[in-house]
Amino acid sequence: MENTFKKIILVDDDPDDRDIFSDAFQNLKLQAELLLLESGHQFMDYMEKIDLAIPTIVFLDLNMPIISGLDCLKYLREKIADTNYFVTIYSTSASERDMEKAYLLGANGYLKKPTGFRQLQDMMLKTIKTGSTIKDTPLSRAEFLLNGKEQKDK
Repeated sequence: MENTFKKIILVDDDPDDRDIFSDAFQNLKLQAELLLLESGHQFMDYMEKIDLAIPTIVFLDLNMPIISGLDCLKYLREKIADTNYFVTIYSTSASERDMEKAYLLGANGYLKKPTGFRQLQDMMLKTIKTGSTIKDTPLSRAEFLLNGKEQKDK
């Protein structure tokens, strides 16, 4: 599968989740750089220093202390309205309310964290494929929420 994204960023305060995500990424041998950040603050600092033109997928953990994934999403969408960034909320929450907030703030997708390693790899590939396919056209509300519901039911 062709990957149009050159960088994948995971922002998650849980070190175990970062390690598992990194292992799954390495195992897939994707042609992209992986950056693991442990807080919303670290993400915002990083975003001030980088080339915003690089096509990037960002996975934001919803429930982080101090600066949440939604805070990071709002910051990113206010800073750049660029379609080079495909932003997915990546959370243990399957709450319709959380999904709605993420959608309204400009997330491109909402994924419930998978419970297994293979599920995580499948989710990564699906997100990259979806992001590459619809990079210039945002998901409709129904597609966005359906994505979250599909994950919740598994």
